[in-house]
Amino acid sequence: MKTLLRIDCSARKLGSHSRELADYFEARWKQSNPDGRVIHRDLTREQLPHIQNNTIQGFHVSPHEADVHQKNAVALSNRLISELKKADEVVVSSPLYNLNVPSNLKAYMDQVVRAGHTFGMDEQGYHGLLQNKKVFLITSKGGVYKNTAMEKLDFQEPYLKAIFAHMGITDVETFSLEGTAYQNLVDKNKKTLQLAIDSTLNMTTNE
Repeated sequence: MKTLLRIDCSARKLGSHSRELADYFEARWKQSNPDGRVIHRDLTREQLPHIQNNTIQGFHVSPHEADVHQKNAVALSNRLISELKKADEVVVSSPLYNLNVPSNLKAYMDQVVRAGHTFGMDEQGYHGLLQNKKVFLITSKGGVYKNTAMEKLDFQEPYLKAIFAHMGITDVETFSLEGTAYQNLVDKNKKTLQLAIDSTLNMTTNE
């Protein structure tokens, strides 16, 4: 039985293009995985704190040596990492805010990107510890970035791909909805992405 972790971060609950496409993805994923389980992580429903000094200190203390304050400081990180490790596949829906991901998604990454848990270090450098997982990125942008002068200003997708690769997940597929500020573009682009999601999930099911 597969487990899908769905992460949403748009500040909008209604009218969110990224959430709408994630809803479509989840519905199709459930059709392809009728016995599957979906874990929902809505970063606007449970506000995650930005990383604090006591949490960073707790990251570097052995669980056997940690006091109650240090254990409490890393409890959220432990819970989120456990959730991530249970997932076979992850879908992240993210709008583009000021050329990058929303701050709540960055806060989430700061809790789960953790030495000894999701990545390791040795004499050859960093290596990811999360194996045999696939990530689907659903991104939305008001403007058009691909193959334009604006593409170099899109730090959203490069960051997400890099941070998941840092944790060992390099099997990443992106569904990027651009031009959401233009009604003549968004409906057409959304339909194209829905077809791409259908095709991807059909191929995944048949593997």
